[in-house]
Amino acid sequence: MASDTPARSESLSGLTPAEAQEFHKYFMQGFIGFVILSIIAHILVAVLWRWPWFPNEDGTYGSLLEGTRHAAIQLSQFVS
Repeated sequence: MASDTPARSESLSGLTPAEAQEFHKYFMQGFIGFVILSIIAHILVAVLWRWPWFPNEDGTYGSLLEGTRHAAIQLSQFVS
């Protein structure tokens, strides 16, 4: 059976080298954006929620409820 479509490259993806480079460019932009966003999210969680494995000022380790209370206090001070 003959096909009317032009011949494609012999790559596993079926993309031409130009298409593969374009896909890679957009994929890397998305990946870098995801990494930056996740770093920002981790920093915010570490600062606002006080992860349990970070000691508090008094040397004890907090819990999620204490972190939530701390975040609420910080937010209320920020708003008022």
